Amino acid sequence: MVEPTPLMPSLTGSFSSPAGGNPTGAMVEAAYAHHGILARYVNAEVRPAGLAAAVAGAKAMGWLGFNCSLPHKQAVIPLLDELAQSARLIGAVNCAVERDGAWVGENTDGQGFVAALREIVDPAGQRVVVLGAGGAGRAIAVELALAGAASVTIVNRDVEKARALADVIVEGTTATARAEAWLGDHAVAADATVVVNATSVGLAPRIDERLAVDLETIRAGVVVCDVIPNPPVTPFLRAAAERGARTLDGRGMLAQQAARNVELWTGVRPDLAVMRTALDRAIGDWRHPTSS
Repeated sequence: MVEPTPLMPSLTGSFSSPAGGNPTGAMVEAAYAHHGILARYVNAEVRPAGLAAAVAGAKAMGWLGFNCSLPHKQAVIPLLDELAQSARLIGAVNCAVERDGAWVGENTDGQGFVAALREIVDPAGQRVVVLGAGGAGRAIAVELALAGAASVTIVNRDVEKARALADVIVEGTTATARAEAWLGDHAVAADATVVVNATSVGLAPRIDERLAVDLETIRAGVVVCDVIPNPPVTPFLRAAAERGARTLDGRGMLAQQAARNVELWTGVRPDLAVMRTALDRAIGDWRHPTSS
């Protein structure tokens, strides 16, 4: 690794396409500034054909590490040397870090969610329903199982995809897991204690989209979560709160994920409040863009 100097800070960043609207850079740069870390975060537009070159460039330039977002979370794996346990089970990488000359793939998506959930309830022993088996759903389901959840039910329209994820959880963790087909409005099981919307339904600008869930089956006291950070309070969370549920919005997951990235790259556990402030400001900028 190249040692930073006042004229040459260490580099980190993100490779994705499209790269616009990513608030991670705002949070990470705020953390670097707050803690006096001599580093920068570069949000780069990298199309699939350029991923190998981008990774090679990061290695050649002595980057501390980088994030990978869509569509690169699986494609980056052969370009790395090792995978951490959760990244291996999830089958996707969103954070790469250089360790003693080796490039290690991590997945901080689910780690960020679990850290945010712990602010409300301990994941251990919970009976979880995860709505969606895409990238976010897969990461969250695996990390909750690794954190000691008693059971994980994955609900997905493509039930075979949900079954494949349930098999990974049963084989790689101590949790039980099963799949359910998402047909019409899903009725949440009466014994569920945590419900997670891991789909993009309700994400801005499609904020009026309705999640296909039977709200009458949301019990008072259950923890209802949404991975969407913008808007922070989705229609699903609002309806759940009206029924007495405890709610967790997507900002907590996003901020905790970014904090974990910084910790992996620099060894510094950043001030989460600083990162949350930067995130809220970035979300506000999305809603009220300044005219050019």
